[in-house]
Amino acid sequence: MATGITSLDTFVYDALRAGQSRAEITRVLILAGWPATQVRIAVEAYADVEFGIPVPRPRVSLSAREMFLYLVLFTALYLTVFHVGDILFDLIDRAFPDPVGRSYLGNVAESMRWSLSAVIVAFPVFLWTSHYVNREIAANPAGRLSPVRRWCTYLTLFLAVGCLIGDGTTLVFNVLGGELSVRFALKVLVVGVIAGSALGYYLRDLRSGERPEA
Repeated sequence: MATGITSLDTFVYDALRAGQSRAEITRVLILAGWPATQVRIAVEAYADVEFGIPVPRPRVSLSAREMFLYLVLFTALYLTVFHVGDILFDLIDRAFPDPVGRSYLGNVAESMRWSLSAVIVAFPVFLWTSHYVNREIAANPAGRLSPVRRWCTYLTLFLAVGCLIGDGTTLVFNVLGGELSVRFALKVLVVGVIAGSALGYYLRDLRSGERPEA
């Protein structure tokens, strides 16, 4: 193996070129303290084909088109999720009205009309963009490693975790204050279900993107 190794990628390249097996390279690097995920990504950066030197796989690159697609996708997702939650909140307010509020039903109806309009526009945009992006990933699985995709996914995870923490904190605060009502509990449940669903879906998506077959 070459001396003066300055990076994991260089080490893997030199080890493969020297004829070391992938399993042995992985074992040695993990013993040296490298995280298993980083080792696997570095080893799989080279195709498992017979050739005189290691053959690199196509690397994912960042393009303006890719950034546009993912920004549209996640913006449509956020708008859809927010306004679906708003519609559910309005339905809860209609079922359990606040007796203190004035012109209550009128405000709820206007809010529902606005949220429904946003969902009617944003949700089809999300579905079409998601279908288009998934079709491109099926044709080129390396697209799962897109930097824009991963940044947007982790941002979504961060927002979902933040909503769950805020939701739980608000619930505990009201329970300790003895102010838990059916109306409030249903709204907490709505936020928890929406944020929890987004968290579970995108965590599963990240894990599927980190599997070797992906």
